[in-house]
Amino acid sequence: MLEPNNPLNECRVLSIQSHVVCGFVGNKSAVFPLQALGLEVDMINSVQFSNHTGYKSMKGQILKSSELDDLIDGLRSNDLLNYTHLLTGYMGDPTFLNKVCDVVGELKRINPKLIYVCDPVMGDNNRMYVPESLLPIYKEKVVPLADIITPNQFEAELLTDIKINNKQDAIKAMDILHNKGVQTVVISSSALGSEDVLIGLGSSVQNGGMKKGICIEIPRIAANFTGTGDLFAALLLAWLHKHPANLKLSCEKVISTMQVILRRTLDHAIKQVKPGEKPNCHHLELKLVQSLEDILHPNVCITAQDM
Repeated sequence: MLEPNNPLNECRVLSIQSHVVCGFVGNKSAVFPLQALGLEVDMINSVQFSNHTGYKSMKGQILKSSELDDLIDGLRSNDLLNYTHLLTGYMGDPTFLNKVCDVVGELKRINPKLIYVCDPVMGDNNRMYVPESLLPIYKEKVVPLADIITPNQFEAELLTDIKINNKQDAIKAMDILHNKGVQTVVISSSALGSEDVLIGLGSSVQNGGMKKGICIEIPRIAANFTGTGDLFAALLLAWLHKHPANLKLSCEKVISTMQVILRRTLDHAIKQVKPGEKPNCHHLELKLVQSLEDILHPNVCITAQDM
């Protein structure tokens, strides 16, 4: 079992999400910043692909639910399921997602204080890119297990059946998720801003049941990146671990870090192409390693407002 006064056991994360050989999505996007920020991370790859799906082709394997069960059984038999945090991302199969719910339950029985951070990866821009059969599992089984959830606007709408047209709608959607047991909800991005600005919104249930909300304006960057949601959830896990009672500061550090990484990525991509040409998805792979110092010591350049 975890020894509460042992600093070596202060934070141990199990991350279950996708993996690519080349590029930065899923665990490749999440694990490096978590480890850099001092968190121990074990990872299970829900899929292993050569590259992400934005390329013209890909090859790889999908982890079956029975294979996930084997991995968990191996950890269990060696008393290695003592985690403080669970992070989940892309799941492409309903049977696998149901098995993940079983894993969450077991980890919470072992450590009742375990914090489950769920990035409910289902789609964006009004389009689902996972089977629709995953949605009821997320709504009925996953959400009630989650402590922190990080949907984008479209995913929040799917989970709550609320069409988000303004901030009041977003608050209603976040309240629905709170009422299902989620302590902290962060809508990582929404189209409630303008051509130049995205809006992020967050809400956290404080001690005593009071809710504290924030709103943060996120400058749009003119490029299509992949892996940003995975990075967002990982950074949020890390900074909420370090600032557990301060959602505002945690989100400011997350967004400020991401702005620097994305701008560095775009600057590098532009240098790789001829004048007038657009960078492709390979050019736009996130420059995480080159951004180590910014991950470790974020300069808060984006501030949130209380809501």
